[in-house]
Amino acid sequence: MNTKYIDLIDQTYHFPQAEFNLKEDTLTFHDIDLMSLVEEYGAPLKFTYLPKISDNIQRAKKWFAEAIEKNNYKGTYNYCYCTKSSHFKHVLNEALKNDIHIETSSAFDINIVEKLKAEGKITNQTYVVCNGFKRDQYIQNIARLINNGQENCIPVIDNYEEISLLSEEINGDFKVGIRIASEEEPKFEFYTSRLGIGYKNIIPFYEEQIKNNDKVELKMLHFFINTGIRDNAYYWNELVKCLKVYTRLKKICPSLDSLNIGGGFPIKNSMAFEYDYEYMIDEIINQINITCAEAEVPVPNIFTEFGSFTVGESGGAIYEILYQKQQNDREKWNMINSSFITTLPDTWAISKRFIMMAINRWNDEYERVLLGGLTCDSDDYYNSEQHTNAIYLPKYKKEKPLYIGFFNTGAYQESIGGFGGLQHCLIPSPKHVLIDKDEHGNITHKLFSAQQTSEQLLGILGYENVPVEEKKQTQQPELSNK
Repeated sequence: MNTKYIDLIDQTYHFPQAEFNLKEDTLTFHDIDLMSLVEEYGAPLKFTYLPKISDNIQRAKKWFAEAIEKNNYKGTYNYCYCTKSSHFKHVLNEALKNDIHIETSSAFDINIVEKLKAEGKITNQTYVVCNGFKRDQYIQNIARLINNGQENCIPVIDNYEEISLLSEEINGDFKVGIRIASEEEPKFEFYTSRLGIGYKNIIPFYEEQIKNNDKVELKMLHFFINTGIRDNAYYWNELVKCLKVYTRLKKICPSLDSLNIGGGFPIKNSMAFEYDYEYMIDEIINQINITCAEAEVPVPNIFTEFGSFTVGESGGAIYEILYQKQQNDREKWNMINSSFITTLPDTWAISKRFIMMAINRWNDEYERVLLGGLTCDSDDYYNSEQHTNAIYLPKYKKEKPLYIGFFNTGAYQESIGGFGGLQHCLIPSPKHVLIDKDEHGNITHKLFSAQQTSEQLLGILGYENVPVEEKKQTQQPELSNK
C-alpha cells in the first residue's frame, strides 16, 4: 500500500511544481532549503522571498503587453502596487525595481511615498493613485505631495465633499479620478459598495463639481469589485456597465483618458490552483476595444492595482508540531508552536486557506489531523485544505520533530495581525527572515525581525519603561550565503 506522505502528495497533485520540490525527504520552495532555515533560525518563523515579487510584476506586464499587441490596442498599461497589501520597505524596494506605480489607501501611505521619493525610488512622474475615504490628514498629505511637485498624483474621489476639501489645500491645478460604487454579488449583505459614487450619479457629479472647475481635471475612472477579476457572469456584467459609464463620460470630458480596473487577481491558494491569467487579460482588453469602438471614443490607458498578486506568493510561515491530542475516537489535534489567529489572521477572520504541506518526513506514513494554535480561543484552528475538507500530515512522533509550512501568505497577514504590537493571548510575533538572490543567483537570507520579547510586550502595555532601542523589532545582520 502507498501509505507514505510522499505517496499521498503524488496521488493528490501534480508534483513537483514550479516552486515546490523535494530535497531527499524535505520540501524546497523556489530552491530554498526550508529545513536549513529552521536549523538556523528555529520555528516558528515567517519568511519573504523577495524575487517572487519582481517575477509576478514582470509576468503581468508581459501578459498585458501581449494582449495590447494582439488586439491592436492604442492605450498604454500602468502597473500600480496596492501598498496596503504589505507596506514593508523591503517589499516596496523590490517592487519599485520594476518601473511601477503606487496606489495608496490612507494618510500615512503618503509619508511612505515621500520617504521613497527622497531615496530616488519614486520620481515626480510616478503615478500615485490615492484611493480611500479622505479626511483631514489624508487630504493634507495628498495636497503636500502635489504641492511639492508630484505631477501624477491622482486622488480618486470617493465622496461628494472631497473635491472642495482638496481644492482648499492644493495650490494650483490638480488631476482627479472618480471611483465607481460597484454593485456587489447577490450573496452579499448589501447591494452597492460603500466606496465611490453610484453609476447613475457619476455624470451629474462631473457636471456639477468638475466640468466648470478650472482647477480640476478629470483623468481617471476607477472600477473595482470586491470578488476580484474572475471569469464569471457577474464580473463581465459589471465591467460592461463600467465601460458604458466611461464612454458616456468620455464624450463630455475630453481630459478623461484612463480606466483603472483595480486589483483582484487571484493567487495560488492550493496545489490544484488553476487560473488563465492570459485569457482574462486578453478578454478585458478585447471588451474595452469593442465597447469604445461601438461608442466611437478612444480607448483608455489601463491601470491596475495588484496587491495580493504582487506580494502574496512571496510569503511563507513555518511551524513546529509541539504535541498531539487525541480528543475523541476520530479527532487528533496537532498543536503548532504559534497561533493562527495572530500569525495568519485571515484563516480566522475570513476562513481563508493557504497552501499547506509538511516540510520534513515525507517518507513517513501519514494520518488525518486537525491543526490547533496556542491561544485559548476556540477559533484558533485550521481544519481543511482549499480542495478538500481534511488535512493529512506525517504521523506525529514525539522523538521525530515535524515541521509544516504555509505558503503564499505574503499579503495582509502582518498588517492585520498587528506586526510588532500586541497579539491575542500575548503570543509573540515570530521571527521574520528575508530571502533574496545575490548577483550570482545564490540564495541569501538575513533576519529582518527577531521574535517578540516579553519586555517589548510589557512595554506596550505600560508595565515597564522600555528604552526605545529595545522596542525596535528590526535587526539586519549581514547577508549569509546558503
